[in-house]
Amino acid sequence: MKAMVYYEYGSPDVLKLKEIEKPIPNDDEVLVKVHAATVTPLDWHFLTGTPYVARIMAGLFKPKNNILGIDMAGRIEAVGKKIKHFKPGDEVFGKSNGGYAEYACAPVAELFLKPTGMSFEKAAAIPLSAFTALTCLCDLGQMKSGQKVLINGASGGVGTLAVPIAKSFGAEVTGVCSTRNLDLVRSIGADRVIDYTRENFTQKGVYYDLIFDAVGKSSFSDCKCALSPKGIYVTTNFSPTLALLGLWISMTGSRKMIPMFPKGPSRNIRELFEELLKAGKLTPVIDRCYILNEVPEAFRYYEKGHARGRVVITLEHNGKI
Repeated sequence: MKAMVYYEYGSPDVLKLKEIEKPIPNDDEVLVKVHAATVTPLDWHFLTGTPYVARIMAGLFKPKNNILGIDMAGRIEAVGKKIKHFKPGDEVFGKSNGGYAEYACAPVAELFLKPTGMSFEKAAAIPLSAFTALTCLCDLGQMKSGQKVLINGASGGVGTLAVPIAKSFGAEVTGVCSTRNLDLVRSIGADRVIDYTRENFTQKGVYYDLIFDAVGKSSFSDCKCALSPKGIYVTTNFSPTLALLGLWISMTGSRKMIPMFPKGPSRNIRELFEELLKAGKLTPVIDRCYILNEVPEAFRYYEKGHARGRVVITLEHNGKI
């Protein structure tokens, strides 16, 4: 099978398209014929090996897994001996062990049936973005109906799902983005939109119960003056130092600072995810699609930091996104 592989950390130049053997699923895995995969922040960290804390998962000196592509969607071709709830032919999406390939193995605990009528591209763009948004808003941020919530980076991969998720829970949502994305963020449900190139949301005299920095570009010290007295600031940034700082701030003041710890979603978050998916409330925004041999170009575009929603790798030209 064809796969985009890498054997050392570095720029997108280390990615090479090669012919390798088709993987064999373990007893608790399925083999998926991949139709689409996504470029996610985790893939970027695993490609570059930065920050160095990422190498705890990816491999200290070189990658443990030579194929990137954490989020994918496709059709099951074979199932492991212990699999009971999936069968060959099922269309699924979720976490894989290397989605930038024609075939990938995936643990069933991380898989979901693809909604009927949803394209593989859109399904592949959902998992990490939705789980990140739900964890930061509902778990760490303790979001409640009627609260004022600000989402910084509302036009990005996580932000474009965080906005409608927050609205579905009854929050009053303000989205922060660049000029070209104002209409997009309004269209996905934001009550108010702030153009960060013209206004500083921390200096408008408006106070928020929850500020979710979905792109990790605003610090707690920047946002503190825009938080309500018992407000919570959540960021997708994480480091051991940031975690200790957040613990100290939360213990010594009325406001809380919470960085997102790199772990899987809780049972409660998975249940919320499935409810929203069933209700049709998880509709991702796709910026553009690349084919498998264009994965390096997809990463170069992602690196610029201006993607609207997700960047997707497609292995099937069905003309639908």
